[in-house]
Amino acid sequence: MLIRRGFEPCRDTDRGCVVAIGNFDGLHLGHQAVLAVLQARGREAGLPTTVLSFEPHPREYFTPTEAPARLMRLRDKAEWLAGIGVSELRVLRFGKELTSWDGVTYIERILVRALGARRIVIGEDFRFGRNQCGDTALLRREGAARGFDVNVVPPQFVGGERVSSTRIRAALAAGRLAEAKSLLGRDYRIGGRVMEGSRLGTRLGFPTANIRLHRRVSPLDGIFAVRVSGPVPGIQPGVASVGTRPTVGGGERLLEVHLFDFEGDLYGKRLAVDFVARLRDEIHFPDLESMTAQMHLDARQARALLDA
Repeated sequence: MLIRRGFEPCRDTDRGCVVAIGNFDGLHLGHQAVLAVLQARGREAGLPTTVLSFEPHPREYFTPTEAPARLMRLRDKAEWLAGIGVSELRVLRFGKELTSWDGVTYIERILVRALGARRIVIGEDFRFGRNQCGDTALLRREGAARGFDVNVVPPQFVGGERVSSTRIRAALAAGRLAEAKSLLGRDYRIGGRVMEGSRLGTRLGFPTANIRLHRRVSPLDGIFAVRVSGPVPGIQPGVASVGTRPTVGGGERLLEVHLFDFEGDLYGKRLAVDFVARLRDEIHFPDLESMTAQMHLDARQARALLDA
């Protein structure tokens, strides 16, 4: 999959594509419905497929101190899109320039000049341009004049409620991982590269793979039963912590994963951690002995839940 940033115009040799527009944070069932239509329209027209997304997230730009937790980093999003066969990911910087354009300028600069869009696929609540002045009606009107058509995909519903990134964040924050899975269509996942740590876990008999979250806000915290994939044999069960490690004076929020019955060097390797069940809150222990005792209990509970 080709990844491009900015408003670089299409070359004549690759002009013409089907475009899906959105933030696609989490790539949940609603996003997957949009992408399914994107792929179908691409096959019908014999055109490449492009996902147009934005960095930073618009809410991080407008209200940086109040922005919600990201469900997915850009790298993970790109890997997921490449895995389903999307031809190109175009990433635009969401900032002063983009938010200053009216709807017609937005269409001309991005969809026509930069992408050469022939078909547009969006969710029904998509808005764009200065003060969100652009909507589906404007897209269709401009498309009739500029040679592209517009496909609007209705929202998806689970349990009688609309699937949304906001709903998934609420489920994760409350530890309702089964609900989050029903909205995502899969277990919630965090991926990342294993970094060097203090090796305290190894000394305590619980070696951990430590992964930086690279997020302003974490979508979940606590102790979890997990399954891990990557440069390990098959799918490895384990127990994980997302937090600041208060007992050992930690500060940075990390994902720490202990893989059951695994021996090997994971430093520098990328892992994918799927969160299956939440066990408890992260707490401060009076000493390492009591913390280690609780870690044994957590591991037994996680093994039972994972049937490992």
